[in-house]
Amino acid sequence: MTGLVADPAPEVRPDRPAEKPARPYFSSGPCAKPPGWALERLPHGSLGRSHRSKLGKSRLQHAIDLTRDVLQVPDTHRIGIVPASDTGAVEMAMWSMLGARPVTLLAWESFGEGWVTDAVKQLKIDPTVMKAPYGALPDLSAVDFTNDVIFTWNGTTSGVRVPDGDWIPDGREGVTFADSTSAAFAMPLPFDKLDVTTFSFQKVLGGEAAHGVLILGPRAVERLESYTPAWPLPKIFRMTKGGKLIEGIFQGETINTPSMLVIEDYIFALEWAKEIGGRDALIERSQANAEALDGVVADLPWLDHLVADPAIRSTTSVCLKFAESAVAGLDEEGRLALVKKLAAKLEAEDAAYDIAGHRDAPAGLRIWCGATVDAADIEKLGPWLDWGWHSIRN
Repeated sequence: MTGLVADPAPEVRPDRPAEKPARPYFSSGPCAKPPGWALERLPHGSLGRSHRSKLGKSRLQHAIDLTRDVLQVPDTHRIGIVPASDTGAVEMAMWSMLGARPVTLLAWESFGEGWVTDAVKQLKIDPTVMKAPYGALPDLSAVDFTNDVIFTWNGTTSGVRVPDGDWIPDGREGVTFADSTSAAFAMPLPFDKLDVTTFSFQKVLGGEAAHGVLILGPRAVERLESYTPAWPLPKIFRMTKGGKLIEGIFQGETINTPSMLVIEDYIFALEWAKEIGGRDALIERSQANAEALDGVVADLPWLDHLVADPAIRSTTSVCLKFAESAVAGLDEEGRLALVKKLAAKLEAEDAAYDIAGHRDAPAGLRIWCGATVDAADIEKLGPWLDWGWHSIRN
């Protein structure tokens, strides 16, 4: 019989995996707690005490000192714990320092876009804006460093990072602002190139939310002490008094009341980081996790990296997309529906929590590979992803 084509064989659905990740916490913020974490292991002495008491200030200062030690922040830079997470730290710096000279903003994901919105619509400073789509970087060689420059070191919602700090000149005239919340403790940060660095506890070290860290280099301090912006500053943004930096902010005297439980949680994570070898060990763990996920993606023909170039691919907030051959004919709404079904399927199995991509990103998955995740759990996640995918597709 000629002219007849046999029906394609039905797709083989993989068996339900027998072993689950021991800690299925793959959220990109708040992120997985450090291995061995337990609430009862946190010191309680500072709870119920004033943050301005001798004990409270000593614990805040201890957190700052550990941050300097683990991140290898030079003595030339000041470190302060500030309100409102990484967002608060970035806003604090922008509102206090911008306006002295022209500004360039780089944006390749939603948080970078947020800083553009603030500069354009709130501060109204008419900046130069350099954008790139999700999965790519703008041309870093074209950045004008006679301007102040604001950028995100690692795009949490796009999975794109700058490859290094070599594109930032030593002889720059402007101040550099690096939103480093998904990079700190997982990627080397060249503090000699970064005048303002910000991050939050809840990313690479798995801390609790609502507090940010602001690191100021000498050039940032000089700007604060020599320039007064034209707009009014809310109290929680004010870092100078009488034209001088308020040094207490960087010595454990927070602007508003912090949660001492959050501080103790952060200290626990920092002490864990020191125990395993500090910043370099954290970077190694994150890179090992990202490599384990690379192996998973390579084994699954229906899954691919959103960021094609490994040189600019995040090793923390790794963003994935469906292979085009697997979702051909589906529009963005249909692909988002698959993301929701797959994430819900694995959450119901307690195999993976919070793996859907960010709401502003293209439809896909996002797997946190920061230092508090174990590579063995990434490897165990692979079969569950495949089982879940075939379950929802069938």
